[in-house]
Amino acid sequence: MTQVNSKISPLRQRMTDDMRMRNFSPSTQRNYIRSIRDFAAYLRRSPGRRHTRSFS
Repeated sequence: MTQVNSKISPLRQRMTDDMRMRNFSPSTQRNYIRSIRDFAAYLRRSPGRRHTRSFS
């Protein structure tokens, strides 16, 4: 595992480490991280936060 930067969440660091271990290219890693960031912005919450749907 790489050294954790205090500005990077543990979940993002783990995702980056896993992609590096699987030999993903740097551009693929950037694209995956960007996609997760954009999806989290769409949902308006962090990907690390669990969410329970309420059906009312």
